[in-house]
Amino acid sequence: MSTQRIGFVGLGDIGAPMAMRILDAGHALAVYNRTASKAQPFRARGASVAGTAAELASDCDIVFLCVSDTGAVERVVFGEEGIAQGGRAGQLIVDLSTIHPVRTQEMAQRLAAEKAMGWVDAPVSGGSVGARAGTLAVMAGGSAEDVERVRPILMSFAGRVTHMGPVGCGMATKACNQMLNYGTGAVVAETLNFAARFGIDPLLIPEAVAGGFADSNVLRHYGRLMAEGSYKGNTLTAMKDIDIILDMSRLTGSAMPVTGLVASFFRMQIAQGYTLGGLATPMRMYAQGPLVPQGLQPKDAR
Repeated sequence: MSTQRIGFVGLGDIGAPMAMRILDAGHALAVYNRTASKAQPFRARGASVAGTAAELASDCDIVFLCVSDTGAVERVVFGEEGIAQGGRAGQLIVDLSTIHPVRTQEMAQRLAAEKAMGWVDAPVSGGSVGARAGTLAVMAGGSAEDVERVRPILMSFAGRVTHMGPVGCGMATKACNQMLNYGTGAVVAETLNFAARFGIDPLLIPEAVAGGFADSNVLRHYGRLMAEGSYKGNTLTAMKDIDIILDMSRLTGSAMPVTGLVASFFRMQIAQGYTLGGLATPMRMYAQGPLVPQGLQPKDAR
């Protein structure tokens, strides 16, 4: 258990279980959330609750963030009553959000220049289920010293922490993670639609390929949701991630024809008013409800 005082800002669907696991691991924890009611379960468990991000930072050595987007990180850190206002030299921010890699580098440089504070970008993969189970994959960017300083705390909610390089590399790796997720999701939708049209129960596809090269978490989890016509994830959040990837394509000169096509799927669904679906969104190209096996008749074959 670390003797460092830990702060946590952002108690949403993923942030709350991560913060609770930090508390359960025995770390001294202070929390802040814009919606104060979300902090009450932590108060009941012995955590202190701050009234502002600045107040939280003034009493912590390391501050973790898990907020919605790049703008939210900037406001929480540099805005009125933000972390920088209450921060001091030697403190460390650990950003668990999924935001723009270049903006991460710029904010880290600004924080170092203005407050002599460090920054680790440590986005996660595994969702709220992984956060509750303590099995998240963490992709960390920052100095080796800073990453090792926070590793024991990260391991309270992570199954693996990989140091990817300097600040920004964690967010760039999360972009790679999302490219794989959304690209795979698009192919899974296409595959299950074909299976159903041929007459195969699409729910059998994940079982049939389990353990083979085509097996994946995306297929096993989201394939079921797609086949059942269950659209619950936030498509706007997915689009936010994809837009970051496309901007990084522009900045790095990296060709991304597949991701560009996937982006069109998502943008078209949002334009039509479909904001639920998340990674399962591409299935809406083929079906609005459950996939029903249809069967190819011999006369149809040519």
